[in-house]
Amino acid sequence: MPENWKIFIGAVYVILIILVCLRIIFETRSATKTMAYLLLVLFIPLFGMLFYIAFGINYWKRKLYQRKMDEDELLLKQLKRDVRRYNDSTLKWIDLQNDERGELATMLIKDLQSPLTRNNTVKILLNGEEKFPELLQAILEARHHIHVEYYIFDVDDIGNQVMDALMQKARAGVKVRFIFDDFGSPQIKRKQIKALEEAGVEVFPFYKVHFYLLANRLNYRNHRKIVVIDGKTGFVGGINVSDKYINQTPGKRFWRDTHLRIDGPGVYYLQYLFITDWNFCANRKLNVEEMHFSQFSDAGDDRIVQLVGSGPDSHQPSILFAILQMIYLAKEEILITTPYFIPGESIMHALRVAALSGLKVKLLVPGKSDSRIVNAAARAYYDDLLQAGVEVYCYSKGFVHAKTMVCDGKTAMVGTANMDNRSFDFNFEVNAIVYDTELSSKLRNIFFEDIRDAQPLNPKQWHTRSVWVQLPEKFARLFSPEL
Repeated sequence: MPENWKIFIGAVYVILIILVCLRIIFETRSATKTMAYLLLVLFIPLFGMLFYIAFGINYWKRKLYQRKMDEDELLLKQLKRDVRRYNDSTLKWIDLQNDERGELATMLIKDLQSPLTRNNTVKILLNGEEKFPELLQAILEARHHIHVEYYIFDVDDIGNQVMDALMQKARAGVKVRFIFDDFGSPQIKRKQIKALEEAGVEVFPFYKVHFYLLANRLNYRNHRKIVVIDGKTGFVGGINVSDKYINQTPGKRFWRDTHLRIDGPGVYYLQYLFITDWNFCANRKLNVEEMHFSQFSDAGDDRIVQLVGSGPDSHQPSILFAILQMIYLAKEEILITTPYFIPGESIMHALRVAALSGLKVKLLVPGKSDSRIVNAAARAYYDDLLQAGVEVYCYSKGFVHAKTMVCDGKTAMVGTANMDNRSFDFNFEVNAIVYDTELSSKLRNIFFEDIRDAQPLNPKQWHTRSVWVQLPEKFARLFSPEL
């Protein structure tokens, strides 16, 4: 190769690296992620550039979801009248209690137009043993429509039971719509789809995967678990449709998870999220009808419920903001359960400040995760938390998959979002916030029951671990923005 060509190729290579670095600096909002990408590109140029192009550039997001964002706004405008009615009456009630939680509620109203609703009945469902009987019964009692949306839907015993119930109701004339994430539910094949469709169920994958082995499993997945029945009953939480959540098979790993059943106007925002997701992935548009948003009397249990959703179609990470606001507003105690703890700087700072300020901050995480690299990255954060006085418990009975947060025994959050960047920025998620002392106290008691099956980390022992133990954890933390 002539010397001039070598100089030319070298110059192009350097310019390309510079351009990619500039793109990283201008396009990446997180300082941590920016530094991680820059280090990869500068020290391992070819791999780093390919990694950033595959996982870091958001052109897919803009292309795929701009239309969805525009349509979502139009639908939300149709709901604002009812939203305003619920918000005004409920905020007035909260103000009468001199309750600082109104700040959290107001933020979500302004951010998402998420209605703050009273007169809800909310039931805590622990593990699949409690959820699935409740879900199946609610499906069989449906009269008008059933909307189902899941990240993981396995074709096993419980999966077949749910599909059979959906098909039974569809044959009886109930309108049944079903969304499944195409990456998270690989067991749903053409055979299952055909059977559902022949029974009258409308079924569509979310973000179709055409080349499964080449699919980007990390970004832009629909991680929501939503069921809405007749516009009045909703289910939301961490439990997917799979036998592993039932804990009835001897020798199988115990799965600990939490779900909510909501009856009342709190279901409105779940319905809104389902409709927007449906209109994005289905080839037939779902127009809003009166039956999709049932009218309610004042006969509920007076639980105050607000839903918060976020994803690639969000203007900002609303679930992250809600978590931060709950931490900031806490006065005495913060209890967090999460299967994947890769929190980012904002949550780390908030938790450390809370602990250093004298609040009791307790974190329950799996002793062993289902991902070695995620587990290693999570462990890299524990040292800073322990130094600040946060109590960290590692669940040892099995795998804790619940995503819950309880503050001061007054406010609780249960949902689908893990405490990681993936849930905050890339995946479609939804969490329910319940402003209720009785329910929050129940979840608080459940937390303390769970830590009986957990091992507390000893700060002194943790700080003195071998450097060879800590090294892979520190290395994994470098990649934590993309885990």
